Formats: sequence, structure tokens, C-alpha cells
Amino acid sequence: MSDTAASTVTFGGRFAREFAEMAIPWRAEKAPEPRLLVLNAPLAAELGLDPDFLRSPAGLLLLTGNDFPEEATPVAQAYAGHQFGWYSPRLGDGRALLLGELTHVDGRPRDLHLKGSGRTPFARNGDGLAVVGPMLREYIVSEAMHALGIPTTRSLAVVGTGRAVQRETLLPGAVLARVASSHLRVGSFQYARATGDVELLRRLADYAIACHHPGAADAGNPYLALFQAVIAAQASLLARWMLVGFVHGVMNTDNMTISGETIDYGPCAFMEGFDPAAVYSSIDESGRYAYRNQPVVAEWNLARLAEALLPLLHDDEEQGVALAVESLEGFRRQYSAAWSAGMRTKIGLSQDADDGVASPLVDELLALLQEGRVDYTGFFRNLGKAARGLSGPARGMVLDLAAFDAWLGRWRAADPDAGLMDRVNPAYIPRNHLVEEALAAATAGDLDPLHELLDAVARPFEERPGLERYAAAAPEDFGAYRTFCGT
Repeated sequence: MSDTAASTVTFGGRFAREFAEMAIPWRAEKAPEPRLLVLNAPLAAELGLDPDFLRSPAGLLLLTGNDFPEEATPVAQAYAGHQFGWYSPRLGDGRALLLGELTHVDGRPRDLHLKGSGRTPFARNGDGLAVVGPMLREYIVSEAMHALGIPTTRSLAVVGTGRAVQRETLLPGAVLARVASSHLRVGSFQYARATGDVELLRRLADYAIACHHPGAADAGNPYLALFQAVIAAQASLLARWMLVGFVHGVMNTDNMTISGETIDYGPCAFMEGFDPAAVYSSIDESGRYAYRNQPVVAEWNLARLAEALLPLLHDDEEQGVALAVESLEGFRRQYSAAWSAGMRTKIGLSQDADDGVASPLVDELLALLQEGRVDYTGFFRNLGKAARGLSGPARGMVLDLAAFDAWLGRWRAADPDAGLMDRVNPAYIPRNHLVEEALAAATAGDLDPLHELLDAVARPFEERPGLERYAAAAPEDFGAYRTFCGT
């Protein structure tokens, strides 16, 4: 460990220290020629890190896990999970390491986690490595989600390793440095439950309460309150995903956080033409994680969390099941309320608008969008113009003009607020063709398209001259879109 790293960065190691049963000390593979591809300097400053240091050779060694302060204990975390509905008792960080916790400017800890840092004991048949494209995809999309106000893990940096990685072809390797409130997942609790060690399960739940849902500690049944808090966080998160047309692509239980942050941007995408059945993941052949299924899958995942927490909910198993079922019934109600409130805002109506007016307006509009596979993001942005009297851009996007005109008249009678719409309907998202363009260029060594895209999505609600291509739908020749995990 270098003196520079030791004197510049201070890591906490609470998870590694308190959960030795779920953390294997490990070292990252050496990056032969580390090269910084992108650094999130504002986030670095929020974490008390010097951006200039992170850009230096010593900083790149830290960001690849090849050098770290003496007190740090990098670990691969253990967790279980249901992957596409099938239970795996031992997943864990197969190509990732938790370096430790940093203190954010808000006074709360943040995990610094590496992805693509090499094989660990959880790697199974994988090589533990990552390539430039998928790591930059996570950087772009996670930072866009943050700018949209959606709870998410964040990206600190992507560093090229100078190592060629074998996929379909040889591709340049990279490591992503990711920041999260924690990396506790539903799968973490499934793993703890599977050990049969109730005290481990209890300690993990206490840790989750302290990190994410401290109000649960004062409840009469703190573990039930923890479960209910996770339900509420996920109901809100899923509604926000749905409102912006985000498709996660791989909602396994090991990819659902206890904090309510979005995690693991693998085969993710933003929906272009409105299609409830939209699937972009190359491995989701059955459509399990299609756009419209995401709330249902979230509820299913939460049921798996309930099963893991059952010994803590009540001494009597039947009563524990009853408490879990009653709590889980709240998910649909909370999700529906959040989604309905969000859709009202998207069409510019106040929350106290007559439901007999608002709900039909939402339902009929979505039917029109689905019929024509209308560009989801672009339409709602144009609808804000219609609230100002300029209906042409939105009208030109739909197929059934007579139905839209009738809808438009009733909507205008409800007095929509154009300013409100512009504050929630983004002009810029990471459109799939632009993401692919940026990733292909970066893989070939040209980082300019990446930085231009990042600049656009960093301020998604502020239309700016010269950025018209970032608000435009994909060209017709872009074709059907498929994304890949990159493993």
C-alpha cells in the first residue's frame, strides 16, 4: 500500500468486520495498464475524495483495487438469489469487491465497490472480468437515473485495465467503481436464512435498519417494520421506473436492494415506442422481466424477502406468515398510488383533480400510445407544448387523430400545468441508439460521444439548443434492440 493512498483515503470496514460469515477477504487482479476513461468529479468531492488524486497513477491503482489504504479490507460479499425464478443458494460477488465505506458529505456512509476486478471464490465459471462497453453503460444509465431523481447506485469512475478480455471477440477490459448506500440485497437475507443461523439473520437485519430504515428500530416489531419499509421503498422505486419507461432487464432477487436503490445495470434500456411487453435483455426469452411485469416481479421478490425474514417476524411461524402476508398486501396499494400520482403529474394535473376525470384521461392516453407504439419520452415532452397551445408535435406522433383530438379537448378542459409537466417529463434520456454509439466509440478509443451523451442526460429536464439529436427517437434502421450483461 502506497503512502499516497493511505494518506488520501480513509475507508470504514464495518461490513467486512461484522459479517465475516458473508465476506471473503480478496484482492483484485492487477490491471496491467490502467487508464481513466471517465471520472465523476462531483461525486468524488461528495465522498471526500480528491479528483486530482483519482486521476493520478496512484488514484487509478485505488480505482482498480490494486492499491488501497492499510486499514481497508476488500471483500467479496456472499448472497443467494432467485435468478429468473430459479433459486441459487450461493451467488455472491463473482467479479466484484467491496473496498469499504466512505463518509458522504451528508454524514452517512457509502460503499465503494468495484465491478470487473477479477475472479473471486464466487466466480463459478466466469473470468471475473468486465469490458469497457457494459461498464460504461452502467455509468451512463446510473448517472442518468440519478439526474432523473430516481434512487440509484452511482458510478464514480470507469478505468480501462489495459487487458484484453475474451467475449465473442477480444475486447478491452475495464473496472467500474460503484457507490451505494450499501450492497445489501434481498439475496443477502436469503443467504443468511439459508445458513440456519438466526443470529446472523438478526444481525443483518439490525445492520439494514441502522443503514437504511432507522425508524424501524423504534417500532414494536422492528423486523416487521423493516420489511414494511423495504416494501414502501420498492413500491416507490418501481413506480418511478415505470413512469420514465425504464426496463431493468434482470430483476433477480440478488438485484433488489434493501435500500430501495436501483442496482446492477446490465441488460437495461429505456423504452422507446410505448409497448407494455417491451423486453430488451437478450437472455429474457420468456419476457419474465418485461416492462409491464416489473411491479409484479418486485412483489414476488419481496415475498422471498418475507420468507427469509420469517424467523424474526414472530416466534410462531403461522403468525409470522400472517404478518408478512398482511404487510405484502400493501405493496400493490402503495405502488398504484405512487404510479397514479406520477401519471397525473406527467399530464399536468394536480393531485386533487377529480379521479373520475384524471383516471380515464390516463388510461385512454396510454391506449393511444400503445396502439401507435408512440415514442414514450418524446410524446410526453411534446404534450407539455400542447398544454401551451401547440398541439402539432404531440398530435403528429399518434395514429388515431380523431381519438386524440377528442382526448385533447377533455384534457385541456382539466387545465393542465405545462410548467409542472416540463419538470417531470425529461427531454433527454440515454436513448438506446445513442448509448450504443457512445459505447462503440469508447471501445474503439474515442470518448467524445460518451462525454457528449453524459452532458445531455445530466440535465434531463432542461432543453438546450444544439442537443436536438439527444431528444430524437432512434432512426428506423436502428432495428430491434437487444442488450447483454457483458459476462
